[in-house]
Amino acid sequence: MKLKLLSKASILVLGLSIASVAQSAGQVKDVKDWNKAGGEKTEAMLLKPDRKRGIKVYEICSACHLLEGWGKKDGTFPQIAGQHRNVLIKQLADIRAQNRDNPTMYPFALDEQIMASAGFKHGDVNPAQLVADVTAYSASLPMNPDHGKGPWNKLFPEFAQGKKLYEANCVECHGKNGEGSNEKFYPKIQGQHYEYMMRQFEWIRDGKRRNANPDMVKQIKNFSDKDMKMVINYASRLKVPKKDLAPSLDYQNPDYD
Repeated sequence: MKLKLLSKASILVLGLSIASVAQSAGQVKDVKDWNKAGGEKTEAMLLKPDRKRGIKVYEICSACHLLEGWGKKDGTFPQIAGQHRNVLIKQLADIRAQNRDNPTMYPFALDEQIMASAGFKHGDVNPAQLVADVTAYSASLPMNPDHGKGPWNKLFPEFAQGKKLYEANCVECHGKNGEGSNEKFYPKIQGQHYEYMMRQFEWIRDGKRRNANPDMVKQIKNFSDKDMKMVINYASRLKVPKKDLAPSLDYQNPDYD
């Protein structure tokens, strides 16, 4: 399939422009705006997804997130396979509306790009429908059986301290096993790459992620760098249910027994 993609030069120009906007914008000004109803997000949530269209649109996503939706262990790109659909819709809608800064992804999330990937021209279909389609497909993918984990296993004191920090600060939203909540837009963090979560945690703590949940910003603002590493190490080692994993898993792995 031929995709009408932007040139590297165009992507760079767009990226620099978005980064400039982000520096001046800072956090979302009104915390009520973090997840208010309306706009493309709500519209996409209410539309019935089409799997075949979702697969076509996903082709443009697979260049970074990989065909399986597993992203990369080094944290360059997150795992989106198996993520809650509402979370994926919100994050994609925020990036498209420039409420979340992602200069790498933004050019490929533009109407022209996602429409071309599905074989449409601008105006042929409602872009919110394609957002609904591709997020439903991504959410249905089985998760990586060998995602990137932190450096400390259960034998290290840092693992135990990370568990304490997680239980005291993260369980209320992300759940005991990192399962998150589709209804409340809390992302599933079980199975997510350690390095990706580290980067996002730091940006949220330091006020660099504009679409961050203000409750989380408050919760983690006093975390030291060591605290951050320990709690994310623990989160990266939370067990993923076997039913959600791709079948190539070695079930003798202690992280999944």
